[in-house]
Amino acid sequence: MNNLEIIKRKAIQIFNQEDLERKINSGKKLTIKFGADPSRPDLHIGHSVPLRVLKTFQDMGHKIVFVIGDFTAMIGDPSGKSKTRPALTFEETRKYAETYLEQVTKILDKEKTEIVFNSEWLSKMTFKDVIKLSSKYTVARIMERDDFKNRYENNLPLSMHELLYPLMQGYDSVAINADIEIGGTDQTFNLLVGRELQKDYGQESQVVMTFPLLVGLDGKEKMSKSLENYIGLNDSPFEKFEKSMKIPDTILRQYFELATDMPTDEIDIIMNKDIREAHMFFAKELLKMYDDVDEFEKIKERYLKIAKGNIPEDIETINISENEMNICDLLVKIDFANSKGEAKRMIRGNGIKINSNLEADINKILKIENDLVVQFGKNKFKKMLTRK
Repeated sequence: MNNLEIIKRKAIQIFNQEDLERKINSGKKLTIKFGADPSRPDLHIGHSVPLRVLKTFQDMGHKIVFVIGDFTAMIGDPSGKSKTRPALTFEETRKYAETYLEQVTKILDKEKTEIVFNSEWLSKMTFKDVIKLSSKYTVARIMERDDFKNRYENNLPLSMHELLYPLMQGYDSVAINADIEIGGTDQTFNLLVGRELQKDYGQESQVVMTFPLLVGLDGKEKMSKSLENYIGLNDSPFEKFEKSMKIPDTILRQYFELATDMPTDEIDIIMNKDIREAHMFFAKELLKMYDDVDEFEKIKERYLKIAKGNIPEDIETINISENEMNICDLLVKIDFANSKGEAKRMIRGNGIKINSNLEADINKILKIENDLVVQFGKNKFKKMLTRK
């Protein structure tokens, strides 16, 4: 399977395929656009789906232009939202962008990726320019978007600045003269606006490629940090392994197809194996792509040991000078809880074990001894060392 076939395998829609093949076969170094508002600084493997497609284009010799929407983030992308999103300050967008770029370059070659901020052109537009841009699209066309239509019909607030968002994002394609733009299926409308605006501004229309939104670990909703159903790019190797084991069996194949670049025939072989082994193989692929795959066997051993109810050997040690402490005070001291109130909730929720024994007493006074182990959840451990 060649690179273009891998890209097309992952795509949901291509507008249009003939233009894509013509541009790819032209021999021209193409400008591939991907845009994102830095409103969510922590990326997960759902975000990696379009990013890995960009990497494939990059390996084919094309230019990747990553548009950081610092200006549009001050509006907030209304796509799929039932209410107006709070605006970010310019300082917040730049701060989040730094974190965003640090994670993006886990996938993309930093030296071969052009990073631009759309404030470079949008902030310079005069009101006359905005009026001219607005004249390119009708209200009727803008209201074809389901989210806008639903909010309008249900008498929910829909601000003028939100109606301008698709035009602003679309104008980014004009500003960089994009040949191809990729994005998630939730961005289809905005991407097609860019395609039409280019024609209005005398450019060749970009090819639009949309890619599916990866379903989260709950097997129901799209992967999202707010829903806590995600595998983060910045998660520790052990967290990536543990979360990989939680992927519902019914969608594991989709994870292989979208979040890795493995050929279909290799995926077929893996999915015909024992399903637990398939989960572990996916975890190994994640470590290979984002961390150190040489740590895989060690992480696997640790996971299996915890799964059997045992305490792993490689756990963090904390020096404690007190001879005894209230359990809630101890949880705060060792940074398992931010407050005594949170500590009480953790205990009441059966989340705390002391030396492998479930602790339910929020008033318990613990005698602090060497090698006392506090466990939070399934995989967070800290061992106490006394300082005399």
